[in-house]
Amino acid sequence: MRHVLSVLVENEPGVLSRVAGLFSGRGFNIESLNVATTLDPGVSHMTITTSGDEQIIEQIIKQLRKLITSIKVVDFAELSCVEREMMLIKVQADDARRGEVLRIADIFRCKVVDVSLNDLTLEATGTQEKTQAIINLLARFGIKDIVRTGTLAMRRSMQPDGQQA
Repeated sequence: MRHVLSVLVENEPGVLSRVAGLFSGRGFNIESLNVATTLDPGVSHMTITTSGDEQIIEQIIKQLRKLITSIKVVDFAELSCVEREMMLIKVQADDARRGEVLRIADIFRCKVVDVSLNDLTLEATGTQEKTQAIINLLARFGIKDIVRTGTLAMRRSMQPDGQQA
């Protein structure tokens, strides 16, 4: 089962290496990883997407919490959260097909960020399912290149039981 983990860590050299080593040393896979500083420059927020059964995820969370630089670890599997992914996708779009590519981009609220005679580069944000749907629709035109951020997630302010985050 897919899990998105939110990990707050002290922003210091080697933290990313220790987290990655924790996963690789135990044979766990990181499907995506995003890291950036928070409002506090001394703290970084990691969003890690991984998968495994409940026992594996529980083990990962326990090991992450043991790290000296770890401040807080949250599994979003049971919480209401907002998830987004961003991607840049370069698609073949000659004059004859450009209009059709632009219509698909408009439907998915993609932004055109680069144009050449033979291709368009689009910026898309949304859930993992939405970005995959865009890829599926644009594949028939010929995808030249694609880069994705992986999942970013943030706990919703109002939880279903009425509790404030």
